[in-house]
Amino acid sequence: MTTPDVEVASVLDAVKAIVPKLRENGTEAEDRRWIPDESIELLEKAGVFRLAVPRRFGGLEASLADQIAVVEEISRGCGSTGWVAGAWVQGAWVASLYPDEVQEEIFANGDVRISGGLAPTATATPADGGYVLNGSWNFNTGCRGAQWNFVAAIVEHPDGTPEPVYALVPMDELDIADDWHVSAAIGTGSFTTTATNVFVPARRVAGAAELVTGTTGDRSNSGASGRNYGLITYVSAVSLAVYLGIAEGAYESFVARVPGRGITYTNWTDQAQHPLTQIKVASAANRITAAKALVDGYVQVLQQRADAGEHPSVEDSVTVRGRSGFAIQLAKEAVEELHDVTGASALARKEPFQRFYRDMEGLSRHGMMTPYTNLELHGRFLLGLDPDTLFL
Repeated sequence: MTTPDVEVASVLDAVKAIVPKLRENGTEAEDRRWIPDESIELLEKAGVFRLAVPRRFGGLEASLADQIAVVEEISRGCGSTGWVAGAWVQGAWVASLYPDEVQEEIFANGDVRISGGLAPTATATPADGGYVLNGSWNFNTGCRGAQWNFVAAIVEHPDGTPEPVYALVPMDELDIADDWHVSAAIGTGSFTTTATNVFVPARRVAGAAELVTGTTGDRSNSGASGRNYGLITYVSAVSLAVYLGIAEGAYESFVARVPGRGITYTNWTDQAQHPLTQIKVASAANRITAAKALVDGYVQVLQQRADAGEHPSVEDSVTVRGRSGFAIQLAKEAVEELHDVTGASALARKEPFQRFYRDMEGLSRHGMMTPYTNLELHGRFLLGLDPDTLFL
């Protein structure tokens, strides 16, 4: 009989084995602006989409550290594939915050792919037995391959008070626009989705305050289950794994190309012998190591909180945001260090390095993950000021 830990380890091993194929499929992902079906099938076969599903539904209920390790490894193969896989893993964990009745519906098949986002850019109008959704959500990563969508909307109460809510909606009830034309993270298929008079039963709609604080009622996996990490801190932590994986993939791609390669228009016949290359490689390697150490540190804190049945404190949440921002900055700088000394031949589309570089540059501009926004938030807290954000 296998234990959950053994099963999670087997998922990581299976993902490591398919990294070369994910990297190879990166060009096709960019051509179609969506990851290839083969890549999705490989991830599903590896068990990736069971990672955050509760064990009582046949899932692995992996720890935060294990989820990060798997998403990081996927991203080492392809940044776009890692971003999509990370989003789907996060979606499954978010669904576990809903009442048991909803979880039974969502996790009926033992694994699930849920896309979505946190920005409330639509309206939810109360109706008999639920709500009617209208509006659109940009940057809906993975929507083309998802079964469900986690969407945010605003409910306006009779007294005029607005309340953000989150709803789980079957993907086939939403329209997907063909509008993902970008220069980075091209394969993520982060198209715009739209709801037009879509009815959502009340059981699948939860208040943002409840989800963010982990206080949704009628669920058996609340409290000290060891998996209640806090919505925003959890999303930040898992997303950060993509940046680490991209930096590692770029580093590997660069180092593999260097030996025996000369420096054009110079007398250097082996770039590996040039001191500047040596310095850049060492700088990149140490930045990646430092970024991973930052992540490991706050993951331990979040796990301790979850094991004790405690929601992350404001200080925990702000620290996660700040250290995530700095870790991303380090990972980005690592790739840029290598980009400074790579040859023009690395610009060829068949070369993974140029794709890792562009994905890092693009994803580091994500609204919740961009380094400067997170460092500003952390700095405000360290200076005794109000964090001035609800996303904690």
